[in-house]
Amino acid sequence: MKLSILDQSPVSEGCSPAEALAQTSMLAREAERLGYHRFWVSEHHAAPGLAGSSPEGLMAHLAAVTSSIRIGSGAVLLPHYSAFKVAENFRVLEGLYPGRIDLGLGKAAGGAALAVRALQENRLDDISRYEEQVKDLIAYLHGTVDSGHRFAGLQATPAVRTAPEIWLLGSSRDSAELSSKLGTGFAFAQFINGNGGYEAVRAYRHNFRPSPAAAKPRALVSVFAVCAETAEEADRLATSMDLSLVLLEKGHVSTGTPSVEAALRYNYAPYDRFRIEENRRRMVVGTPEDIRRQFQALAEQYQCEEIMFASFIHSFEGRLKSLRLIAEACGLSRRGSDAG
Repeated sequence: MKLSILDQSPVSEGCSPAEALAQTSMLAREAERLGYHRFWVSEHHAAPGLAGSSPEGLMAHLAAVTSSIRIGSGAVLLPHYSAFKVAENFRVLEGLYPGRIDLGLGKAAGGAALAVRALQENRLDDISRYEEQVKDLIAYLHGTVDSGHRFAGLQATPAVRTAPEIWLLGSSRDSAELSSKLGTGFAFAQFINGNGGYEAVRAYRHNFRPSPAAAKPRALVSVFAVCAETAEEADRLATSMDLSLVLLEKGHVSTGTPSVEAALRYNYAPYDRFRIEENRRRMVVGTPEDIRRQFQALAEQYQCEEIMFASFIHSFEGRLKSLRLIAEACGLSRRGSDAG
């Protein structure tokens, strides 16, 4: 079983966005040392609580400070952009770091309405053309633009010899069906939707059509994870994430991941408690042995080769320790000397 990390560069209360980005860089280096397979970064706009607004920019730095771990986007929100420009961005990254770049794609807004309007300013295309955009992107990256294409003869540069892995990220059966139809990898976001994931991945595998992007199906499932030496401490650390999700569902603009103390002081309504219980279905929380068992169960249920996880632990030291405990429990192979 491969283990990978999705880092959203969360800004913990009391920290700055610059510190959050520096923490992402430290986590990527430590993830590589511990033997994790991929390290993906997300795209969010006008979100003070999340520092990652430009995955391509952050990826260039992360690939430069690591040497072997795969670095990717989780995800580039393609409807906001030109498929051609995204292809060229990722050809540059692939040329600099061949065989290490993943292009994860999504179609979520990634921000509130005002941010979306700013991102879409002066665009003339219909933003619902997501499937066509993904097809174009595959053609640009693999040099398969045919003579009937509206931009026949166009070549994305630089003309490097390899191409990044393409993944569609989604939390529904629709995303799985599109991924199988276009022949890309598929990442199911259980951390967004705790229901229907098994069926979606099964449908993806059953209906997969080979393409220039992938000869065979490639699937992973992504969850929230919090690990500590005791179940009580893991549960305590997870309260920051509990409160973050409750506030997000209420429409509050996050200014940072709340501390455990703030989460424990919060006056939860009965419905908030219900939502926390429901949201825990999107997480794995517990001791290293608990996490290992839950990851194995997820891999068996999804019949997938890889588990990816994200963590909203307020303390950076807690996040780092969680990564280390999970790596040790799951038998990942460390590389080099201990860090930090």
